[in-house]
Amino acid sequence: QVQLVESGGGLVQPGGSLRLSCFLSGVSGRTRNIYDMGWYRQAPGKDRELVATITVGGSTKYADSVKGRFAISRANTKDALYLEMNSLKPEDTAFYYCNLHLYGNVNYWGQGTPVTVSS
Repeated sequence: QVQLVESGGGLVQPGGSLRLSCFLSGVSGRTRNIYDMGWYRQAPGKDRELVATITVGGSTKYADSVKGRFAISRANTKDALYLEMNSLKPEDTAFYYCNLHLYGNVNYWGQGTPVTVSS
């Protein structure tokens, strides 16, 4: 019932910017169970890593590697999540996944959107 769909990925030059979007469905009526929402990424041969998270109250966390360059935000309706990515580097190349984390360690994931940073 819960579904997350990412969009906005693509090819961008180093130093460029992208805005990722995640549209959520099936979460109406259960927003009180949300611990946080976030973005994760996984590069080839690497483990999935946290990029940024945001709580319902608006508190944010960022990986050190993206702090100051990326910004996570959400719609007031809590059915959309965004990631503004600036000053992109080749090492940012990865599949980016949207995550919904509920209390009780229940997680929902999108299918991912690819981001490639290359000249």
